[in-house]
Amino acid sequence: MKITVQQLEKSLGGRLILQNVTLDIPENKTLGILGPNGSGKSTLLRCICRVLQPEGGAILLDGQPLQRYSVRQSARQMAVVAQHNTYNFDFTVRDFVLMGRSPHKRAFERDNARDYEIAAQSLTQVGLAGYGDRSFASLSGGEQQRVILARALAQQTPCLLLDEPTNHLDIRYQLQLMELVHGLGRTVIAAVHDLNIAAMYCDTLAVMQAGRIVATGTPKEILTPELIQQVYGVHARVLQDENGVPYILFRPGCGTITK
Repeated sequence: MKITVQQLEKSLGGRLILQNVTLDIPENKTLGILGPNGSGKSTLLRCICRVLQPEGGAILLDGQPLQRYSVRQSARQMAVVAQHNTYNFDFTVRDFVLMGRSPHKRAFERDNARDYEIAAQSLTQVGLAGYGDRSFASLSGGEQQRVILARALAQQTPCLLLDEPTNHLDIRYQLQLMELVHGLGRTVIAAVHDLNIAAMYCDTLAVMQAGRIVATGTPKEILTPELIQQVYGVHARVLQDENGVPYILFRPGCGTITK
C-alpha cells in the first residue's frame, strides 16, 4: 500500500502542530519519522490513522482520499501500535489479540477457528507463544507492548503505523521487534526516538521539527552530525558499521560542531 500525505495542517489547543506536511510513503518499505519531543510525530500518525481530523491537506491510500474509506475499511488497511497505552480491563492475552480480527467480521460474528489460528501465529511472531491464557494486566510493560503488536499483526493489514514501538522494551526485544516489522514486507510508518534503531531498520527517514518536515532521505543521507545538531541540539559522531549502516555516538555538550 502506498500512502501519500499532502500539505497536512493540524492545530491542537489553538496551536498549529502540523504545518504543510507532505510525504510519500513508499509501498512495502519502512519509513521512520524522527524528531524531538513536540515536533509533531505522534500527531501526524494520529491524523493518518483517523484518530485526529486535519484542518487542511489530504491523506491518500493508494491514490484514494482517506475519507472515502469507512472506518472498517481503513481498519483493514492500517493497523496501529500506539504509545502510552493504558487498559482498564482484564482480558486474557488471547482475547486481546483476537480484537485485531474485528475489522474482518460482521457485527456480532463470533471468532472462528481461523481467527484463533491467526491469533496464535501472531503471538508466536512476537515471542509470546503459550501466553494466550495469561491475564493481559499481569504482564510487564514490555510484554504488553509485544501483545499490542501481536494484535496489530492479527489485523493482517498491508500497512502498520507504529508510534515509538520499542517503548518499554529491553534491547533484545527492541531489535527483535524491529527486525520482525521490517521483515514483514508491508508498508510501515514508525515514529522512532532511537536514531540507531532508525538507521538499522528504516529504508527512508523523514525528520520533523516544529511541525514541519525538514529533511527526507535514506539513513546515510539524513543522519549527519550537522542535522543531528540542528534538530536535537547535541553533538554526535556518525560512523558506519561493516555493512555501511550508520551508527551514532553522542557526545555531551551543545553548540558549534567541531570535527
